Amino acid sequence: MNRNLKRKNIWSTISQQKYLIMMCLPFVIWVIVFAYVPLWGWTMAFQDYRPGLPFSQQEWVGFKYFIELFQDNYFYLVLRNTLAMSLLGLAFGFTLPIVLALLLNEIKNDLFKRTVQTVSYLPHFVSWVVVASLVTEMLSGSGTVNNILLALGIIDKPIQFMAQPQYFWWIVTGADVWKEIGWNSIIFLAAISSINPELYEAATVDGAGRFTKMLHITLPGIMPTVMVILVMTIGNLVNIGFEKQMLLRNPLVKEYADVIDLYILDFGIGGARYALGTAAGMFKSVVSVILLFIANTFSKRFADIRVV
Repeated sequence: MNRNLKRKNIWSTISQQKYLIMMCLPFVIWVIVFAYVPLWGWTMAFQDYRPGLPFSQQEWVGFKYFIELFQDNYFYLVLRNTLAMSLLGLAFGFTLPIVLALLLNEIKNDLFKRTVQTVSYLPHFVSWVVVASLVTEMLSGSGTVNNILLALGIIDKPIQFMAQPQYFWWIVTGADVWKEIGWNSIIFLAAISSINPELYEAATVDGAGRFTKMLHITLPGIMPTVMVILVMTIGNLVNIGFEKQMLLRNPLVKEYADVIDLYILDFGIGGARYALGTAAGMFKSVVSVILLFIANTFSKRFADIRVV
């Protein structure tokens, strides 16, 4: 009886929500086609893959390319670069949009607030090709940054920023923050707008200042959103892409610029070593899943918020 009752409840729920299910169906199909079906390609990591040969004629080699991957010293170098730039992005690219959203929320002049929002959003729509050109030009020996530092007397001669490996991680992080800070702050501004205004009114009556209200009302109010975004960001620590690194790198900083995605592009696709590239991609995906579950576990334990 209980089983039949549950079955009736399930079909009743489906009947009531059939229009929502129909609306979601195209997106579910899209995810299956573009996210799950391509996982079949992971079989290449266990084959001595030869393009053009049928699947049945490919030679299976087990974990040969995984062993080769973990014995490659250059792979650990690109892993170091990936984690370093990801952690810098987490430290600045995640926290600064929250700060910007909090500050924008305190601006009472609507015209000035909209102007700041527009100016901070616009770089998001500029391609990385243009951003890389701007950054390279500004940091060149005769660029704006060196001219300002020389005029202020901070340096005696121009610094070749783009030729110094130790600056590269910070240059990439700074460029990424400048490009995305306004766009990333939108979700936090939306979360702030959902906070009950009566809480601020009650705090004002109690004599709380702006900073106190920000600390005890605004931040706790957006904390669920912050934790969800944090968990998702940690889950994507090794998925930082390759566009900005590829466009900003040069032979002098290559050892600090190459990341896992560039390793896959250069050695896997560029070198026609598809099995090795697939193995590196699988490693990245597995690490991402592990980081996601670790971050989700800590979020549940310390903030009582779960993402998955």
